[in-house]
Amino acid sequence: MVIAVLADIVGSRKLRDRAAAQRVIDETVAIVERQYPAATVPLTPTVGDELQSVYSDLGAALTSLLLLQLALPDPVQLRFGIGIGDVHAIESTHATLSDGPGWWAARAAIDVVHTKQQRDVPRARTWIVPAPGQDEVVATTIDASNAYLLARDELVGAMNERERRLTFGRMSGKTQQELAEQEHITQPSVSKSLRRVGAAALIEGMEQLKGNRA
Repeated sequence: MVIAVLADIVGSRKLRDRAAAQRVIDETVAIVERQYPAATVPLTPTVGDELQSVYSDLGAALTSLLLLQLALPDPVQLRFGIGIGDVHAIESTHATLSDGPGWWAARAAIDVVHTKQQRDVPRARTWIVPAPGQDEVVATTIDASNAYLLARDELVGAMNERERRLTFGRMSGKTQQELAEQEHITQPSVSKSLRRVGAAALIEGMEQLKGNRA
């Protein structure tokens, strides 16, 4: 199974310094890749405000994208369309291009995210669409994963930058005391923040993703 991911920058036209935002994204992608090197093709800028990556399984993709959402500092945010389906290379005079139903599904998925943001789910950031021809088991997995993603994005979207850093730190294996020293606050303050934002649920969910492959 091939998992194609298309990302774009939320509100890219409103960013004061688009070049600086791109540097932040590149640096953050590198941090996540060092911690969790799961991508077959790491998230790479393509054209405009878009990026693409490829994974070999859905659990790895969802884990990586969660870490990236948490690690990105304000005001930079990404939106993700995930397509499940084949991708293939097309030779060109100038470069090797990637095409196929996986990418078409990813484009459809990111369009769904746009629509949900503009209507009833403004914090939606991630959606999955299967390419035509996927079997019933895959379709059921995608339905359940999209339900999970709506809840996950709501939790992450409600966090401030420090709360995302703390959650990312715990997912990176740091202790609450280490995070307290990093943030120049007390360990009880770290614990209280993590409880308030539901970090334990996100962390447990990530462990389930690592242990269950679609």
